Amino acid sequence: MSEKTASSTPPTPPAPESRVPAADRPGDATAGRPSHAADRPGAAAARPSQAAEVPGARRGSRMFADGTGPSPDPAGSHFERRIRSFQPRRSRVTTGQADALRRLWPQWGLDIDGQRVLDLDAMLGGLPVVLEIGFGMGEATARMAAADPSTGILAVDVHTPGQGNLLALAERGGLTNVRVANGDAIILLREMLPPAALAGVRVYFPDPWPKKRHHKRRLIQPEFLSLVAPRMRPGAVLHCATDWEPYAEQMLQVLTAHPDFVNTAPDGGYAPRPGFRPLTRFEGQGLEKGHVVHDLLFARA
Repeated sequence: MSEKTASSTPPTPPAPESRVPAADRPGDATAGRPSHAADRPGAAAARPSQAAEVPGARRGSRMFADGTGPSPDPAGSHFERRIRSFQPRRSRVTTGQADALRRLWPQWGLDIDGQRVLDLDAMLGGLPVVLEIGFGMGEATARMAAADPSTGILAVDVHTPGQGNLLALAERGGLTNVRVANGDAIILLREMLPPAALAGVRVYFPDPWPKKRHHKRRLIQPEFLSLVAPRMRPGAVLHCATDWEPYAEQMLQVLTAHPDFVNTAPDGGYAPRPGFRPLTRFEGQGLEKGHVVHDLLFARA
């Protein structure tokens, strides 16, 4: 990945990084959180340099040769260390997921190394592109891609099993409008996307970091909004969803105060869940237990 883009965004303060969203954890859609209220099983924390396990591979070994699969640390030391809003985890990659990664990654996957500007028109055949930050196991992403083949989805996550699962789902469903990006969405936004490149951004069930001392790790912050806004076309919608009430309140407050976004809800509050966001299995289980899921849809001014 070569040349860098001149970013119109201000210098990055300790901005949070992309996180794999949450609500996917069985029985709870909060902390540690995988994404899409249902897509990711819980897993132990791991350093970014650790490779996910795969049958037949030694722990800590590199699973894929360069260019043939996701890198364990795509940006390397090229960029400054910041407070991260995600926590990579190691969990077992199944034989099927590893096979999908080896076969499909060269065509449908990319590492976020910050070394070139992406041509989204060439990548997705001129389709309008929505960036999804955190997709867990990719089940909801695949369903949205199948329901709207006229929209391209650039799906970002750091969870290797989920990356393989989404690629397998895309192949099985004949979905040519999905691309899978591995790494930090902050680097993707800041270094690899040109202005006004995105037709929308989705952040579903990000890690709420419930402890007060960890609130600085939450993704939806003023700095993140100032970074993402220039990459969105006028009228493009930033769609957030969370089942963590205090985080929903913070999201609403931060988004309402930001000059680059306008609430699409007529009353200035939360929006009903739009039909295009699938109700996942674990989200449904949470709703049965009395969890409240809030959707926020804010248009780029």
